[in-house]
Amino acid sequence: MDSTITIESPERVPFKPIDFLPRDVALERRADGTMVLRSRHTLPPYERHIPALLEKWAKQAPDRIWLAQRRGPQRQWLTLSYAAAKAQVDAITQALLDRGFGPERPVMILSGNSIEFALLTMAAMQARAPVAPVSPVYALMSEDNAKLKYVYDLIRPGLVLVQNGPMFAKALRALDLDGVTLVHVEAPPPDLPSVSFADLVATTPTDAVARSVALIDGKTVGKYLFTSGSTGMPKAVVNTQEMMCANVAMGQMSRQRRDGEPPAIVLDWLPWNHTMGGNATLHGNLAEGGTTYIDDGRPLPGMFDETLRNLREISPTYFVNVPAGYAMLATALEKDEALAQRFFRNLGLLAYGGATLPDDLYSRMQALAVRYTGYRIPFVTGWGSTETAPTATTVHWASERVGLIGLPYAGVELKMVPTGEEGRYELRLRSVIVTPGYHKQPELTAQMFDEEGFYKIGDAGRFVDPADPAQGLVFDGRVVEDFKLTSGTFVLVGTLRAAAVAAASPVLQDALVAGQDRPYVGLLGFPNISACRQLAGDTAGTLGLAELLAHKAVVERLRDGLAAMNARTRGSSMRVARVLLMAEPPSVDGNELTDKGYINQRAALARRAALVEKLYAEPSADGVVTVV
Repeated sequence: MDSTITIESPERVPFKPIDFLPRDVALERRADGTMVLRSRHTLPPYERHIPALLEKWAKQAPDRIWLAQRRGPQRQWLTLSYAAAKAQVDAITQALLDRGFGPERPVMILSGNSIEFALLTMAAMQARAPVAPVSPVYALMSEDNAKLKYVYDLIRPGLVLVQNGPMFAKALRALDLDGVTLVHVEAPPPDLPSVSFADLVATTPTDAVARSVALIDGKTVGKYLFTSGSTGMPKAVVNTQEMMCANVAMGQMSRQRRDGEPPAIVLDWLPWNHTMGGNATLHGNLAEGGTTYIDDGRPLPGMFDETLRNLREISPTYFVNVPAGYAMLATALEKDEALAQRFFRNLGLLAYGGATLPDDLYSRMQALAVRYTGYRIPFVTGWGSTETAPTATTVHWASERVGLIGLPYAGVELKMVPTGEEGRYELRLRSVIVTPGYHKQPELTAQMFDEEGFYKIGDAGRFVDPADPAQGLVFDGRVVEDFKLTSGTFVLVGTLRAAAVAAASPVLQDALVAGQDRPYVGLLGFPNISACRQLAGDTAGTLGLAELLAHKAVVERLRDGLAAMNARTRGSSMRVARVLLMAEPPSVDGNELTDKGYINQRAALARRAALVEKLYAEPSADGVVTVV
C-alpha cells in the first residue's frame, strides 16, 4: 500500500455516530469579571467504592476477561476473568487483614502496570489500606533514589510490592524496610526477605473480607497518588473513594451506551501510578465491564513495536495516546493495510492527552479513519490533575478542533478569574472530585484553595467563543510559568510551547520557553530523536547525536516550521527567534520532569542556565538555530 494516504475532502465526511451528552451549561457572571461555569446536567448516584465495580461485573459477566497481559518466554496472553479476579482479590484482602493492614498502614506498589498491580490495588482498597503506586522511574532511572526515599518516608507503607525483585534490589536497599512486608511476583530480591504474591493469592477468605468492605465509605482514602509539580519533590495527593467513583460516573455520563453495544476493549500503556492511567483508564474501563489489555509498549523509539504487535491482534473500541504515540501510529497505519483494518474494526473513540495534537496529525488519523470505516472518528480529551481524580472538563462532542479542554462535567464548578490578559482566565475548581488535600502536608493543603473553597490548579484557559460558552474552552498555559520580555510584552508559556511544538512537528518532542527579561523568546528543544533520524535518512542510527541534531534536513524542518508560525502571528509574545536542540533528555533527579510527565519549566531552565546563556549569546553560538 502507498505510504501516503490521500482522501479527497475528508472534512466533509460525517463523524461516526456517537450518542454524546448534549452540551448544556450555565454561566454566572460577577461584577469583578469573575465567572463560574457549570453543567446544567445532574450527576446521577454513583458507586460507594471502586471494588464494587469489580463485584458488579463478577456477578453480571463472570467469564468476561477483565485483564490480559503477555507473559512467559513466548509472550502469550495471560488472561483473567472478572470472576477469577474477584476471587483472587478477596483472597489477597484476607491476607492483608491477617497481617493487620488498614487505614493506617498503606500499601506501596513499585511496579509497572501488571495484573498483580491491579489485583493488589483492589484488595488494598477492600482492606481500607490506602494504595500508594510509585513510579518505577524513581527506582530504575535515578542515581540517588532521592524521590523514592522521600515518598517512602512520607507515607511509611506496611507493604511494598515489586514485580521483579532483582530489578528493584538496589532501590529497595536504599529504604528502611524494618517491619515492612516485601512482596515479589516474578523473583525475590536477593538478600532481602520477601513473600511471594502467590502466597497471598493462596489465602482462604473469611467473612472478615465482607465486614471490611462494609466499612468503606466515600471519605475512605483509596489512594495516595504522587505529583511533583512546581516544588520538585512529590506530594501525596489524597484520593478518596468518593472522588474516584464520582469521576468515573462523570466519564460514563459523557456518552450514552447503545443497546447491543459490544463490551469495551482497551489496549492500555498509560502508567497506573499516574492519575490518568490508574484512575481514568483502569477504573473507567472497569466501570464499563470492559477488557483491558496491558500494553508493555511505549511511544518511544524501539518500544512502540510492542504496541504495534499488540494492535495486530487486538481491535480496540477506545484508544488513547499522547501525540508522539499517534505520530508513530499514523506512520505504521499508513504503511500496513492489515494493521489499519484491524485497528479501525471496532473503534468508536480516539483520545489524546499530555499535549495538544498537531493539526497535521489529526488530519492524517482522520484520513485513515475515513478510508477504513467510512467515517471520521471523534477525538476526545479532557483536563484536570492528580488533585481532581483526574478529569474535571471534557470534550463530549465530535469536534474538528484540537486543543480544546471542553466543558465542566456535571457536578463540577469551574471558576474563571481574569488574569489581566484580554479573554484569558485563571481556572479554579470546586467539586466532589477535588482532593481534601496532601497527606501530612497541611501547609501545602491550606495553599490549595481560595476563600470560596475552589482549588487553584494553576492553569489558564479561554473560551473558543466568548459569546457562546457551549463551544468550550481551550487550555492557555500555566499562570505560574508566564513571564515578560524586556519590552514589557507578556509571554504565555503554555500557549507558545504547544504552538511551537506543533509547528516544528515532528522535530520537537517538547521545549523550554526562555525569555524572562530578554528582548525575544528562545526555545531549548527536546528533540524527537526517532523523527529526526527519519528526516535525516538515518534509520540505521549511524549518525552521532550531535551530528544528527545539526543535520541540514532536521535544522531546515525546525526553522521552516517555526518561521511559518512566526509569520502567522503579529506580536512578539508568540514569535520564536532562536532555538537550541538539546541532547540531554529531561532529568528526573533534576526535578525537570513532573510525575505527570509534564516538563517543569522553572526547574529545567534553572538547571540548564548555561544553555540559556548560549541561546542568547552574541554573536550567535554554534548549534543555535536562528528563525526568521
